[in-house]
Amino acid sequence: MECVNDTVVKEFVFLGFSSLAELQLLLFAVFLSLYLFTLSTNAVIVSTIVLDRALHTPMYFFLSVLSCSETCYTFVIVPKMLVDLLARKKSISFLGCAIQMFTFLFLGCSHSFLLAAMGYDRYVAICHPLRYTVLMGHKVCVGLVVAACVCGFTVAQVITSLVFRLPFRSSNQLHHFFCDISPVLQLASHHPHSTQITIFLLCALVLVIPLLLILISYIHIISAILQFPSTLGRYKAFSTCASHLIVVIVHYGCASFIYLRPKSSYSSSQDALISVSYTILTPLFNPVIYSLRNKDFKSALHRVIGRTVTLRQH
Repeated sequence: MECVNDTVVKEFVFLGFSSLAELQLLLFAVFLSLYLFTLSTNAVIVSTIVLDRALHTPMYFFLSVLSCSETCYTFVIVPKMLVDLLARKKSISFLGCAIQMFTFLFLGCSHSFLLAAMGYDRYVAICHPLRYTVLMGHKVCVGLVVAACVCGFTVAQVITSLVFRLPFRSSNQLHHFFCDISPVLQLASHHPHSTQITIFLLCALVLVIPLLLILISYIHIISAILQFPSTLGRYKAFSTCASHLIVVIVHYGCASFIYLRPKSSYSSSQDALISVSYTILTPLFNPVIYSLRNKDFKSALHRVIGRTVTLRQH
């Protein structure tokens, strides 16, 4: 139901896939399959890392946190989206929309800072291998994850407060499939220029600062790798960083396109398409890129499966 003028909006109606009404059952089947595969893949990754002692290293600790973060990230958006694909009324309450935006931003911003921590881990491993266990002790790793979460929580709280303090008295039709910043701002009856600038600057800081830290880490990493005497050593060093670089490019590429482009170039259909990539496809591919192509992880997975089969036989 669309709210009339001078009526305070109490709920939002999602119109993200309204133009694809005939394909909604197919979309439901595809997205459900991808979602279940993402959940199962992340569950396998986290279980393997927890059960195999050989993977009790900082790199795999960060990977397990990343997998948990990806699982929570999809849980905030995908189940609601799946329900809406089958429902006639695709709505969410005003409070529910605020909670969804806050949780989504918290996990997304934390993800950015977590990728920076993973870049620092690779820097220490390659540039200071003899001091790696000292510089990347368990307390340091936990501290980096906590710092990433605190930064994500703070930014998400500020942005969500700024958005939902605005007056919503006109349309409640949200041209998206979840409560993202730009689509919700489009519905505000009035949004001061200062609010838009503040939100833009916060989004820029969340993307630019971690990306700069990652770039600085990789400048040192590449410089160190080029000094390796053997080609095989350089190849192994580059291969340990390749997965992280792919994830960084995908994450910051999609996020920069959505949150740092000019308001004049906003397109609801284009945003919805890009959003599908980073809310469904990216959480699916990130763990696969990081672990299933990794020889150490695959060996650990075989050991865990072997031990599980042996225990069941006894």
